[in-house]
Amino acid sequence: MATELHETIFMAKQERHKNLFLNYKNLNIFPVELLKDEGLHFLERLYMKRNSLTTLPDNLAQKLPNLIELYLHSNNIVIIPEAIGNLARLQSLDLSNNALQMLCPEIGRLRSLRHLRLSNNQLKCLPPEIGDLVDLETLDLAVNQLVSLPDRLHRCLSLQNLTVDHNLLSHVPRQLCWLHRLNQLSMAANRLTFLPLDLGRSRELQFVFVDNNVDLKGLPSYLYNKVIGCSGCGVEGGTGEVLSEALVGLPAEVKVIGSQADNVVPLEELAMRTMHRVYHQRPAGLHLLPPFVLPKSLLDLLQFPLGHCHRCSQAMFTIIYPKVFPLRDTVLAGVHRRTTVSFVAYCCSSRCLRTFDLQG
Repeated sequence: MATELHETIFMAKQERHKNLFLNYKNLNIFPVELLKDEGLHFLERLYMKRNSLTTLPDNLAQKLPNLIELYLHSNNIVIIPEAIGNLARLQSLDLSNNALQMLCPEIGRLRSLRHLRLSNNQLKCLPPEIGDLVDLETLDLAVNQLVSLPDRLHRCLSLQNLTVDHNLLSHVPRQLCWLHRLNQLSMAANRLTFLPLDLGRSRELQFVFVDNNVDLKGLPSYLYNKVIGCSGCGVEGGTGEVLSEALVGLPAEVKVIGSQADNVVPLEELAMRTMHRVYHQRPAGLHLLPPFVLPKSLLDLLQFPLGHCHRCSQAMFTIIYPKVFPLRDTVLAGVHRRTTVSFVAYCCSSRCLRTFDLQG
């Protein structure tokens, strides 16, 4: 096997191969032949699946500077070195089916990265720097131990496919709704109790899968015309009160739950809506409210409201007017049988609440 490996690498160097396949070679350490002398400066794709590697060399980027794709699926890698961030041209990195317990912040330096696969590891958290991957299109985090997603994930403006199935998520940041290129979101088999009010508002988001989140009983009404998976949701317990069950897990910022009888919007909410308009609609160069005037928590809420009215798109901050439509009473009842979830329209006033129609 050693002789065969040596010959394979020797031939790749001699003939200046751009692709090198070292899958199923029973490798315990990274082959030193790849790192000798000038390395393989012309190599663009390296396949090392199904080996027994536990780490990567610190000088990987120095010896293989033109790598575009690196496939390390099904090894025993526990940690990746900080030097991984030096692979400036890397576009695809597959570290799925390893033993990763953490991800170094330097992963955020891979500015050319488009596809990152980290499924079937032991990750409990992600570094905020993952939000620096502005060209990232695919992120697969399925089958890990994640309890949350970084708020800065919304900076991955090119993200189209996000998979976080089989983790320990109880909520997802509402900033996720600002990923306007996101087409498919899969969060099956987590511990979700509530979804962001604006989830599905983007026209690009067409596929949402939240199957087997047994405590999840409410889906934003924006998802009504999307392809959704919700089998096994809303099957735990239940008091019989559809509205209260659908609102379990509301964000802490919600101070008031309005009804059709509430004809006056609270002053605090009106003030927030006014400040939001000033911040987002003021003419260029007009600074009526400098950022340092307001505390960070308030600035964050102004930048990322709770959601937008499902009837008129008015931004909402401290109050919601919910209207519930049990899925079993909609035309989708025949498609989604093993679920008791409801669609929830979140409105900004009693007027919008009264006039909202799920059918559009």
